[in-house]
Amino acid sequence: MYPRPFEYVRAESVGQALDLKSDTGGRFIAGGHSLLPMMKIRMTSPGTLIDIGRIDDLRGISSNGGFTIGALTTHSMLASESAAGFPAALKEAAGMIGDPQVRNRGTVGGNVAHADPASDLPTVFAALGATMTAMSKGGATRDMAAPDFFTGLFESALNEDELLTAIRLSAEGESQGSAYAKLFNPASRYAIVGACAVVDVDGDGTCTSCTVAVGGLTPKATVLESVADGLVGNPITDDSAEAAARAAVDEVGDDIMGDLYAGEDYRRDMLPIFVGRALVAAGARAG
Repeated sequence: MYPRPFEYVRAESVGQALDLKSDTGGRFIAGGHSLLPMMKIRMTSPGTLIDIGRIDDLRGISSNGGFTIGALTTHSMLASESAAGFPAALKEAAGMIGDPQVRNRGTVGGNVAHADPASDLPTVFAALGATMTAMSKGGATRDMAAPDFFTGLFESALNEDELLTAIRLSAEGESQGSAYAKLFNPASRYAIVGACAVVDVDGDGTCTSCTVAVGGLTPKATVLESVADGLVGNPITDDSAEAAARAAVDEVGDDIMGDLYAGEDYRRDMLPIFVGRALVAAGARAG
């Protein structure tokens, strides 16, 4: 199908983009991998597209004790980042998105603002405790913790008059490890089940802290507290990770979604397997 007619304007700066948003009520577009397919099937029909794809201030990764990721940073830039302390799970997840064409054009900001539950980055950012920064007209900024940013199915805490400009996260310490494990849909490469684990260990290999988030099977990226309860205080082994991961099923409860490709029961069975894999891989990278 074809989208309904629309106007196209290009913004040269964040300020201009927000002014155009205020004047036209249009939608921002950069890579377009989420918005354009929705326009073609007329799930959304903006009257104006505001192209922000050439605003250089929104592109790139900077290090200042932690990391600041511009909203126009591509998935391939995340996957190839080599700075010390850059979270391994984020590189891992970015390298699993789509195909090379998608990774080279798709942007972090567009991916996150779209809040697709089957996307990979929301799950990773939630587990990493990232902070989302949005700007509104006039230059006012607002910070949102990643677990609170994703509010529901294709829904986020981003206001209509705001533009997501950056994501900030801490660097991984020497005692910390992270990993992302994913059950792919073989056609789309979206996550049927995605699990991100971030763990800390002491000198004896005992887990001292653990954060696990899941996506793909839930309406939004979801942090699971119960997994940490079962792992902290124990060494991270295949057996301890498997035991801790079983708690994920009870905590997710009835929030599991299914579709024609993978039903709820199948996703429920796969959940502890991929949570366990993420925990073991994160543990192997820690310390």
